[in-house]
Amino acid sequence: MIVTGANGFLGKYLCHWFDNLGWEVVGLSRNGGGTGVAKDVRWNGRTLGDWAGEFDGAEVVVNLAGKSVNCRYGRKNKAMIFQSRLESTAVIGEAIRQCQIPPRLWLNSSTATIYRHALDRPQDEEIGELGEGFSVEVAKAWEKALRESDVPESVKKVALRTAIVLGNEPGSVFEYLRKFAALGLGGKMGDGRQKMSWIHVDDFCRAIEWMIGRDELQDFYNLCAPNPTDNAGCMAGFRKIAGRGFGLPATKWMLEIGTFLMRSETELVLKSRWVLPKRLEDEGFEFKWRDFEKALEHLQGRPGPASSKSGIVSR
Repeated sequence: MIVTGANGFLGKYLCHWFDNLGWEVVGLSRNGGGTGVAKDVRWNGRTLGDWAGEFDGAEVVVNLAGKSVNCRYGRKNKAMIFQSRLESTAVIGEAIRQCQIPPRLWLNSSTATIYRHALDRPQDEEIGELGEGFSVEVAKAWEKALRESDVPESVKKVALRTAIVLGNEPGSVFEYLRKFAALGLGGKMGDGRQKMSWIHVDDFCRAIEWMIGRDELQDFYNLCAPNPTDNAGCMAGFRKIAGRGFGLPATKWMLEIGTFLMRSETELVLKSRWVLPKRLEDEGFEFKWRDFEKALEHLQGRPGPASSKSGIVSR
């Protein structure tokens, strides 16, 4: 298995997950030395190099590479967000195209943010409506780059429209919101009605494992738990694990100031992401973590591979 973006939050989890399953895992990253279990290979995410030889004979490629969207959307950051996704996807296609024995499956990151701001009804793979704006255009271009990659017909390409992944890791959404709650700032954001689709990191890894084990797959899947919460419910859950009975709410103008100071964007907390995993459930995938509060409680008591010396990921 090849995992690009192996030094990131999801990359580390996935490398540990499949190492625990007995897979030979090769982790590609720009900086190297991050997972502790995968074969460490450097790449720049833009041009072919010696790293491309690792793809020949590999069974699966999972591309998780891309600059974090948790930043201010100035011209430079916007360009980097686009380029890091499109260039890495394109060069992976080139690497696969030159393989004598190409991988049979290419799973490529996308995002559930591709759907519109939805308060009226949930979005799934069949009736979901694509949205507008910078983040949506990034997602559309990312999926287009995957779709148009010129690779052998034997290679199945699948876009992963992933919701917010919850894992107990430094710098993650989980840690960020838990700290807010612990500081007494865990009230609703905006009016609190905006939906939040999410997935426990174990179910993310289990879904990847499930896809690899299937003979037939569709071109894209929503990776999210079947029971979304809303922002008010989300913050109530984080207050509970932080042991705080009350949290100050944040109005939109307060969020504008706060996200500016934190070098982030209000879209990350104000957009209503109401997404359902119709295809996963229709095709037989069974979620282990369906309840938001139970997922938070489980993660609270279990640090992940980047936080734990053992690097153990539960199954």
